[in-house]
Amino acid sequence: MEFEHTSVMPQEVHEHQNLKPGNICVDCTLGGAGHALATLKSILPDGKLIGIDQDLDAIKHAKKVLQPFENQVLLNHSNFSDLPQILSSNNIEGVHSILLDLGFSLNQLRNGNRGFSFKKEEPLDMRMDIRNNLTASEIINSFQEKDLADLFFRFGEEKLSRRIARRIVQERTTAPIQTSLALAQIIEKAVPSRQTYKQRIHPATRVFQALRIAVNAELEQLETFLETAPSLLLKGGRLLIISFHSLEDRIVKQAFKKFEDGCTCPPKLPVCLCGFTPVMKTITRKPITPTKQEIENNPMARSSKLRVAQKI
Repeated sequence: MEFEHTSVMPQEVHEHQNLKPGNICVDCTLGGAGHALATLKSILPDGKLIGIDQDLDAIKHAKKVLQPFENQVLLNHSNFSDLPQILSSNNIEGVHSILLDLGFSLNQLRNGNRGFSFKKEEPLDMRMDIRNNLTASEIINSFQEKDLADLFFRFGEEKLSRRIARRIVQERTTAPIQTSLALAQIIEKAVPSRQTYKQRIHPATRVFQALRIAVNAELEQLETFLETAPSLLLKGGRLLIISFHSLEDRIVKQAFKKFEDGCTCPPKLPVCLCGFTPVMKTITRKPITPTKQEIENNPMARSSKLRVAQKI
């Protein structure tokens, strides 16, 4: 089956990577390998691309797409938070560009058979990396009502989290909730019709987002990655991060601010005494968003935001 995915903001990413032939670059989330292919063309003939993805399907697809450049590519079936270890194991001391696209692929929605879509009858799994143990089914069928409500509110910003959690716990007393469609239907029943009418998104959208984040520890992985990312860049190297919801974007925005101005001294102190030295400068004061034309062509790009910082 053909791997389906369209890379978000390809032109904007290409412009802000600021690449040259011979550069060493990292694509932390290969997806459909669209960004990776464009990156490779910019760094040939002597450049090198390190490609990472925790979804084995993406790795297999990337091998086919990037096969003409196999001597310039190192593929890793891993999580982007493992980047320090990946570079170290390949004796790479620094890179010129790191790209992190936090969205999930159209292929995972349509062909993954892992329950990412609330419109299909699929196993309630939601693991990006099937080597991990925790599944969405385990969360839905074993978590206490309060814990479910807290999860939906924290990771999905779902205002009806308690109501939905209560309905799920009631339904699972009869039989385990095993498919994505079954869960979506339960959520729809829990949401008042007047509320559904007001929303522009499916009633299950926020709960599914929360489950995906929890199953894959997405925010924890992002925070871990950001702790080390600046140290992996060469001077002048750029870090590009594409986020898709406010929780991710907030973490990225705060990290970029800390890289640039992490002074811990009291505000009224006339001089800095904490010894903070900026490590990055923010290139994009406001996030870059896709054009109307791109959103029309690729609706999955609608909520994406690109932030860019450069190593000092």
